[in-house]
Amino acid sequence: MAEKVKSQTTGLDTPRTARTRWLPRLSPNPDAFGHATENFARFMGTPQFLLYMTVFCAVWLIWNTWGPEPLRFDDIALGFTLLTLMLSLQASYAAPLLLLAQNRQDDRDRVSVRQDRERAERNLMDTEYLTREIAELRIALREVATRDYVRSELRSLLEELLEANHEASDDAPARRNQRRRADTSGSSAAPGTLPKLNPGGREN
Repeated sequence: MAEKVKSQTTGLDTPRTARTRWLPRLSPNPDAFGHATENFARFMGTPQFLLYMTVFCAVWLIWNTWGPEPLRFDDIALGFTLLTLMLSLQASYAAPLLLLAQNRQDDRDRVSVRQDRERAERNLMDTEYLTREIAELRIALREVATRDYVRSELRSLLEELLEANHEASDDAPARRNQRRRADTSGSSAAPGTLPKLNPGGREN
């Protein structure tokens, strides 16, 4: 029974972390490594890199062609095999570095696009909110007296006051005449006497 359980636990059911590793796990800092590769890829795309590579290859070829034979390290008869291998090695490493830099740039572009989309959505929501607020203000302002309406009401009230004042000024002479007549009729009677009345109630 114990052998059966042991056979069952030594297969694919065993967690991977429990297995022994022959080589140590490499875990470099992805940010630092990516930053270094981006700097190298950016430097490879500059004219300085091309100039340095041209000068390096020219010096290599000149030294191994016209230099002292004991000091030559790349034979011209073999077609500069070592230089070819070095350039191939550089190209084999440059391509993954460029791909890594491009992947990081794509990730940054993706993040920036997502942030732009979120910002656009927030701006759209703010615009819709402001539009609703403006519509509510317009509806509320329909019930509020505007400046033109108040001016028109004040103008009509002023016109009514002017008309009433004009009518009062026109009626003033007639009222004065009535007062004068009343004063003259009152002054013609003797003070302290009352009018005589007939038995029928008529005045004498």
